[in-house]
Amino acid sequence: MIHSILADKATRLYLILGGFFVANALIAEMIGVKLFQLETLLGMSKADFTLLGQPHLSFVLSVGVLPWPIVFIMTDVVNDYYGVRGVRFLTLLTTGLIAFAFVVMWFAIHMPAEQGWWIGSSAAQGVPDMQAAFTAIFGQGMNIILGSLTAFVVGQLVDAFVFRGIKRVTGDRRIWLRATGSTLVSQLIDSVVVTYVAFWIFKDMSFPMATALVLTAYSYKLVVALLSTPLVYLVHAGVERYLGRERALRMREAALRGKDEQ
Repeated sequence: MIHSILADKATRLYLILGGFFVANALIAEMIGVKLFQLETLLGMSKADFTLLGQPHLSFVLSVGVLPWPIVFIMTDVVNDYYGVRGVRFLTLLTTGLIAFAFVVMWFAIHMPAEQGWWIGSSAAQGVPDMQAAFTAIFGQGMNIILGSLTAFVVGQLVDAFVFRGIKRVTGDRRIWLRATGSTLVSQLIDSVVVTYVAFWIFKDMSFPMATALVLTAYSYKLVVALLSTPLVYLVHAGVERYLGRERALRMREAALRGKDEQ
């Protein structure tokens, strides 16, 4: 049975795309606790602007945004060849795995720490208490967990349906329009949901400040989505070469109809 499953190129491709999808989504959740200054990364002076009455704003972002372009590219490619059902399955699977990872980390944090060598093993690197560091890094607040999981599910499903809606209008042409258009919409939803759920609802952040953070983060995601468009074409070219042009076309047509390839 396993040999016949793995012998099918379309099945192997789904496993490969799904693996990248799950891995990058999980990595984004794990590393998202760290913030970075975008202007410093680009060698620019730190911005200082006012938006919606909130002064001294700049482009401070979670490093969790770094793997997300890969997630959304995988979403669009899976949608193109396997349809909304393929995206929905991966989204629900990934959500369950992320939730499971947070449960495992909760238990790991609450295991009694070894009080001898390990607890001070990184003191020379400026980390005097490894248990405190472990808790700070992996013990994300429930507000962040709920916000990020909710945003992930809603954003991915919106991306899938917008993608299919655009494809039904344009047909198999204009890959850039359905890929970039769906990503821009879903990234806006993702930014709004994660910020409002995590900070406005659960942390009593003011609505204007939360909205300002949404707009700041989304402006970055918008630029990244546009710059990532050539990668979508590159992945599509790789998929066609792997599957063969004729089968790739049949799969895209079947995905659009919401049916299995005949």
